Amino acid sequence: MGHPYVSNDARTREQMLHEIGVTNIDGLFADVPSEIRLKRPLNLPGPMSELETRRHVQAMLAKNKPFTQMLSFLGGGVWPHHVPAHVRSLAQRSEFLTAYTPYQPEISQGMLQALFEYQSMICELTGMEVANASMYDWATSLGEAALMCARVTGRRKFIVPELIGPERFATLQNYALGPALELVKVGYDRRTGQLDPSKLRAELGRDVAGVYIENPSYLGFLETQVDEIAAAAHEVGALFVVGVNPISLGLLKAPGEYGADIVIGEGQPLGNPVSFGGPLLGIFACRDDQKLVRQMPGRIIGMTTTLDGKTVGFVMVLQTREQHIRRERATSNICSNEALCAINVAIYLASLGPRGLRELGEICAANASYAIEKLNKIDGLLVPIFDSPHFNEFTLNCDRSNLSISSLNAKLLERGIQGGKPIREEFPELGETSLMCTTELHSGVDIDRLAEALTDVVRAKS
Repeated sequence: MGHPYVSNDARTREQMLHEIGVTNIDGLFADVPSEIRLKRPLNLPGPMSELETRRHVQAMLAKNKPFTQMLSFLGGGVWPHHVPAHVRSLAQRSEFLTAYTPYQPEISQGMLQALFEYQSMICELTGMEVANASMYDWATSLGEAALMCARVTGRRKFIVPELIGPERFATLQNYALGPALELVKVGYDRRTGQLDPSKLRAELGRDVAGVYIENPSYLGFLETQVDEIAAAAHEVGALFVVGVNPISLGLLKAPGEYGADIVIGEGQPLGNPVSFGGPLLGIFACRDDQKLVRQMPGRIIGMTTTLDGKTVGFVMVLQTREQHIRRERATSNICSNEALCAINVAIYLASLGPRGLRELGEICAANASYAIEKLNKIDGLLVPIFDSPHFNEFTLNCDRSNLSISSLNAKLLERGIQGGKPIREEFPELGETSLMCTTELHSGVDIDRLAEALTDVVRAKS
């Protein structure tokens, strides 16, 4: 017998499968490769009391060590930063915490105003005029940016750097699959790692919808040819898209100042914890051009006044989602948002201010510079691989030491240090290389400790 509220009896299941057009439940998972399917029942314990469950879960969690309990130099897209206590305290006020999304603007003025302030600060940070609130993460922002470029230009070719963040590129591939966008990777200068202008121009033509760069790059170095890249993209009528770590904009020129049409990035470092890699926050902003703004995904919050001009109100001025307009005209099928993460960003940026953000960027860059100087003195290591300025991340190569990154990291773990992210599988041509990260959480003593540990590990191998 089926449950009165859940149709799970055999006859109902057969009818549903018949309507769908498959013969059994397994047919619903035909797209999942057979080799990765679990071919046995889940290994779950029997029923437990609340106390037993708590003990069981705590025992499992005790096997993990969060970065707060050990010295970590791991980055690669999610970066450890200090989140002031007041940021979380304010964001967890019930008015924000329980407001999933401001669907009823007339009773959500506080949430709408906070998101409006978030958008305003993102615009100031990126040098753009319009920002949305908000996207899931940097990767989905990139996918949406590519689709937006295609819609605006009517073209189907999107250019990215060869040294793009692998997870971001994988997400971009998924987004490009439906509308059949052509994704083209452009090679890099082997000395600097930066985009090769001659290879870029060889790919540019009137079929290109957009050109994308990451600045800082996934491997931490800065693109110094941004003006040339922007000009080359605009010469063929393509849009110029720039992906950023927003902390770097406390030091670097805003992308809007060097020709960016769309700016995306990861908002996690602006007041959001690492949290095992999520939830994250996608930044998305563009120039004040009606062709761009009306094709922007997500929500845009605006400010207005009553007819007598005495009362300020906040409204959703644009949300071109399939829930609200005809599906074929929707710019995105995003049905959720990262509003609470955006609130964290708004509180964090308002607290830091321009001077505080600059000081934070200086600390991150200075720590990376000090670490590069110290580690590159160790025989058997090459730090970094590329001869370019870096922000807060850099590459460490150990080919000359006859060590693998996995074994090197294992030795560091024995000393209570989490090393960098291995990237050999992502970029085989770079050899035994890891991606290291420094932020304001690292002190000179921490970096000295890393250098001493690496020196011991490399000497022991030789």
